[in-house]
Amino acid sequence: MRTLFSLFALLAALLGPASTLAAPDYLSFATEDEANSTEIFSKASPAVVYVTNKALRRDFFSLDIHEIPRGSGSGFVWDDSGLIVTNFHVIAGAHRLTVTLQDQSEHDAEVVGIAPEKDLAVLRITDPPKDLVTLPLGDSSELTVGRKVLAIGNPFGLDTTLTTGVVSALGREIKAPSNRTIRGVIQTDAAINPGNSGGPLLNSLGQLVGVNTAIYSPSGASAGIGFAIPVNTVRDVVPQLIAYGRMQRPVMGLELASDRWIRRYRIDGVPVVRVFPGLPAAEAGISGAYRNSRGEVVLGDIITRIDDREIDSNDDFLSVLEKHQPGDRLEVELRRGRDTRSATVVLTEPQ
Repeated sequence: MRTLFSLFALLAALLGPASTLAAPDYLSFATEDEANSTEIFSKASPAVVYVTNKALRRDFFSLDIHEIPRGSGSGFVWDDSGLIVTNFHVIAGAHRLTVTLQDQSEHDAEVVGIAPEKDLAVLRITDPPKDLVTLPLGDSSELTVGRKVLAIGNPFGLDTTLTTGVVSALGREIKAPSNRTIRGVIQTDAAINPGNSGGPLLNSLGQLVGVNTAIYSPSGASAGIGFAIPVNTVRDVVPQLIAYGRMQRPVMGLELASDRWIRRYRIDGVPVVRVFPGLPAAEAGISGAYRNSRGEVVLGDIITRIDDREIDSNDDFLSVLEKHQPGDRLEVELRRGRDTRSATVVLTEPQ
């Protein structure tokens, strides 16, 4: 018995008290998810910028004109030539724009192109440094609900802030500043607050999958419902803004009645107001409105469907055109009075 007791005492002496056992080293320990988030933030944050929108205001008493901050938001470096992508609503109405990089250097910026209908804008900083960091582009069609996403931006002016969450839903629709509908929007619960607009939404590989653009919040702060424009839309729009300054869509060559007029008179479809000679709509035999012998306006053709999609507004019409290229043939269903017919329209280049 004494021998057994001595053996236990010797073992206890060798091991020492429990408190002396090696404790985990927090500096070298990280869960797999923590390590992933840290790595992505480290690589991506140098590409995220702070965009300041400055406007001119006249002093009420002295009548002097002063430059004041009008708003701010986020953006990210598109390429190493100094192109910056952000939201249109971040830069709208600006007299002067400045972009602050992660090293706190401030650069004047000029507008290269805008797409209010997609809430996107491209800027160029006038004196870009040579070591700009860009983001790899992902594929938003590969996203599924529940996948991890990370947002980096400047909420409430607090620079380079990281929030994480998941894809909450796909295929949402939100209104753009131009009152057009942006379709296919990503919904996320990653905290997005004022100032995050224009910043990147990243997947767990650190690839850009969206541009943070809006929140749903009665209080104006994050309520767990944020929205991002999918990167596949950004891939399509940004090159157009760089090349042309605006989105390029093929044309039919006609003018439509306004949505307000359509709602006021409860018309099903979109009436054609005017057809321009020599363009596809005229060549297809589509007719606009006209005045009769008594001076009354008589409706001509009303577009009710294009291919397999019903057309109830100008937004529907433009959304269809944006999916096509010049030379594409569209089957347009028309109504005039009680008669319906179809016409084939071959789209052409913007004039």
